[in-house]
Amino acid sequence: MENIRDFLNYEFEFGSTVHISVKTILVVIIVFILTALLLRGIKKLVTRKLPDDDKLKFTSVFSFTRYFIYLVVLLITMDNMGVNVTAIFAASAALLVGVGLALQTFFQDIISGIFILIDQSVHVGDIIEIDGKVGRVVEIKLRTTRAVTIDNKVLVIPNHKYLTSILYNWTENGTKTRESVSVGVAYGSDVELVKELLLQAAKNHPKVMKHPPPLVLFMDFGDSSLNFKLIFTLNNSFEAIMPQSEIRFKIDSLFRKNNITIPFPQRDVHLFNK
Repeated sequence: MENIRDFLNYEFEFGSTVHISVKTILVVIIVFILTALLLRGIKKLVTRKLPDDDKLKFTSVFSFTRYFIYLVVLLITMDNMGVNVTAIFAASAALLVGVGLALQTFFQDIISGIFILIDQSVHVGDIIEIDGKVGRVVEIKLRTTRAVTIDNKVLVIPNHKYLTSILYNWTENGTKTRESVSVGVAYGSDVELVKELLLQAAKNHPKVMKHPPPLVLFMDFGDSSLNFKLIFTLNNSFEAIMPQSEIRFKIDSLFRKNNITIPFPQRDVHLFNK
């Protein structure tokens, strides 16, 4: 019995002010185990009747909160066992400052991830554009969001980007989006015929929706051309680049058949003899 007591009271010295006994270490381990069991029970109790989507959000937030709780429990337990917690912080102040700076962006990602999960600004399946990159969201984690581009490349987006950059959610109002194709024709062209051919190119494409109907806008009198914009609606904006390309091919074919010229930039050069 005496040997057990001596073993439990044996202290590890970390400098002149920090002393941690074997008994303290064992108590911390036991408290950690009890805390883990308690948190697991709370998680099961809360998520038992939640829908799958809400359950995933709660699990992500809970996983971050759990580590914070462990840290608080550790500090409280060690303080109650007589360990000079203040001395530990003082001895490791420089290290903590360095770690804090290194983890600054990490915690920004975590907080941003919590905001995303709570306010539901982005969902799995949404098509988003951020910093000029477009992708379909396939996974939202606490620190990063993963999206797949149209060419099947994976975008790993740190969640703090949502706080520091402008985010375009293409499907926030549904999957239907208005797309466009711009074209210029030579001066002197029959603009009514141009309008008719542009509408024909859009209406004959199988992926262009009938309602709302395609629309042609006469945008401007350019330096070398009359500029038009063909506007149409698609039900899958993520793959808009393919219908746009096919419509451009069709426009070029129709213009050639009807003698509508797409001009190239022209400049007048005047030479003066001195």
